[in-house]
Amino acid sequence: MAPAIIQDWTSSTVLLKYQEQRDVEYRVYRDSAGIFQEIREPDGLPLHTQEIPEGMKLHRHSYEFLLRYVLLDVVNT
Repeated sequence: MAPAIIQDWTSSTVLLKYQEQRDVEYRVYRDSAGIFQEIREPDGLPLHTQEIPEGMKLHRHSYEFLLRYVLLDVVNT
């Protein structure tokens, strides 16, 4: 079964520490295992995929918040 797109690829500039920022793209989709956020570089290089916690489903601001967390704490480690 193909994933159902909740939010198609969206470009975002994420503010990091000390006036730094990073451009990324993300999408949110549902498959048989749950709802996921997939994050990639603007050139399409995958960065990270994570399952969306139950309380954050279907809230765009929550997806944007998770981008910053992932870029600071997961991708940069």
